[in-house]
Amino acid sequence: MAGWLWLRCLFGPSLHRIHRPPQQPRPEGRAGRRGWDYLPGSLERHTDNILGWASALWSLSYYSSPLILCYLYRKGYICSSKLVPVSQYVGTVLVCLLGVACLRGWGRWRNPEYLQFISILEETRRSHTPSNKKKLASYDFNFSHWPADFSWKDVSSPKLSKGGVSLLKPEPRHRGAADSLLNSVRTLPCHVISYLIAHSFGRRMLYPGSVGLLQKAMRPMLQQGQARLIEEYEGQRNKLVACDGNEIDTMFVDRRGERGPNGKTLVICCEGNAGFYEVGCMNTPLDGGYSVLGWNHPGFAGSTGVPFPQNEANAMDVVIQFAVHKLGFQLNDIVVYAWSIGGFTASWAVMSYPEIRALVLDASFDDLLPLALKVMPESWRPLVTHTIRQYMNLNNAEQLCKYQGPVLLIRRTKDEIITTTGPEDIMSNRGNDLLLRLLQYRYPKVMTEDSLRAVRQWLGAGSQVEEESVYMGYEVDDDWCLSVLQSYQTDRETPFPWSVGEDMTPEGRRQIALFLARKYMRNFETTHCTPLPISEFHMPWKL
Repeated sequence: MAGWLWLRCLFGPSLHRIHRPPQQPRPEGRAGRRGWDYLPGSLERHTDNILGWASALWSLSYYSSPLILCYLYRKGYICSSKLVPVSQYVGTVLVCLLGVACLRGWGRWRNPEYLQFISILEETRRSHTPSNKKKLASYDFNFSHWPADFSWKDVSSPKLSKGGVSLLKPEPRHRGAADSLLNSVRTLPCHVISYLIAHSFGRRMLYPGSVGLLQKAMRPMLQQGQARLIEEYEGQRNKLVACDGNEIDTMFVDRRGERGPNGKTLVICCEGNAGFYEVGCMNTPLDGGYSVLGWNHPGFAGSTGVPFPQNEANAMDVVIQFAVHKLGFQLNDIVVYAWSIGGFTASWAVMSYPEIRALVLDASFDDLLPLALKVMPESWRPLVTHTIRQYMNLNNAEQLCKYQGPVLLIRRTKDEIITTTGPEDIMSNRGNDLLLRLLQYRYPKVMTEDSLRAVRQWLGAGSQVEEESVYMGYEVDDDWCLSVLQSYQTDRETPFPWSVGEDMTPEGRRQIALFLARKYMRNFETTHCTPLPISEFHMPWKL
């Protein structure tokens, strides 16, 4: 029995923190918040540090392996006479690390807190009941050992196609059979290079939060953020299994039992390319009293996989299914809120689930390609274009135009990330293009060339005073614009695109275009990474 318990400690997960349940008294000597950090013994602490350093060195070696292999090859070390001694050294190191791991298991076996935790974990694996889940939720540990709480298989008719949920694909170019075969042979090297770029440094440049070294550096901050969500907001951590097998780490804060109108609305948050729910944008709707569901991209923190568009959409799909089928929210009670690159999964969600109440996009863009071309050499343009369209096609505007519901775009006027020239050139902010694409699709008769010039002039305003000056300069009558749109909606009840403005004067179209632009977009005078205060978070305008 003792030997079996030691084996469970040997192969068990690392324990980071113990979240005290509300009804449990704080043990003597514990101060501070409701929870406390797990205190390992000296043997467990020292052996864990050794294994941690070994893991960090392995990660560093993995990312620098091309340079290391090139160096070894040039020095003549890659040959049988040199590899045999090296393999002996590596074997010796592995045996030593195995001994260190056994000592760590011994240290855990002597710690009563860890023994209690490992017993609860084993019991939950055998019987995943609500009571066992509640006991297990009192511990913060390596999430890969957390039992699954929900799977797409649990839903009777999930929205699936072969290989995962459906994505919008670029339009294929039509060619003859012979021409197509010849073109495929000619472009084969480009395809191979694009694949290598996308699956090596390209994906890590686009989603730096998936890099293991960055996650190790941020681990204390993430653990602190998670402790805050669980201990102060009574957050519930869950593991979801997507249709591609990836495990998605989520956090749900339920406000339905509290006073106030916002608690019955669920805000699903989609983080940026280096954002985690522990320290990300879900804090904004939390401050507003909403029920909030946050999740981490595939490959981020506790989530597994890699954040390619298909995996991202698969993850978003299981998050929505979980919100509806497990948490009990209706789609018309859900608002999707995204920051930066999270706009891709958010726009996919409202496109695929049009019953969702509203969408809020903060500091997002219309298309990834112009931003990728900005940071790459001009000579790489064909290769970058092919790589983006084939493997990283974040076509936010195209997906957004498929949605019929209310939308709010928040533009950061000093944004340094999604501008194609610099933060001082507000007209290069790709949020402008996202707004124009949406307005041109929904109101094509209003958005004539004359109206586009007026809206661009309004978008070019660098401050709220300039913005108001442009708006007043065109003598926009808000009451008249609203009455025209309401009259059109009442008479027809048709989906977008609308034909309103068809029989209107150029002056009338300009007024409605500026009126709509101000309703669909709000400016926030700050940089890209500044947290959005709750005073700037609003439900989108609805006619």
